[in-house]
Amino acid sequence: MIIDHPLLGPRDISEFIYLGDASLLNRPNWDDKKAEDNFYKYLYLRKNVAGNHKELWFHQQGDRSWLVISEILLLMKS
Repeated sequence: MIIDHPLLGPRDISEFIYLGDASLLNRPNWDDKKAEDNFYKYLYLRKNVAGNHKELWFHQQGDRSWLVISEILLLMKS
């Protein structure tokens, strides 16, 4: 797979490390009155919908930048 780096152009995926779902960057506030419930929902009750999905990648063997990559995930029927 090739990742189109915004500064360096097309790069092979072997230069990057996958670090997970980018939507998890929006963490709940830890000192909120409902923090325990909010963190439970944040960790365990995520939606798994088909469509646009954002992933966090780290360019370890390059400029050491963090990229948010969008992918379109759809269920294919045959």
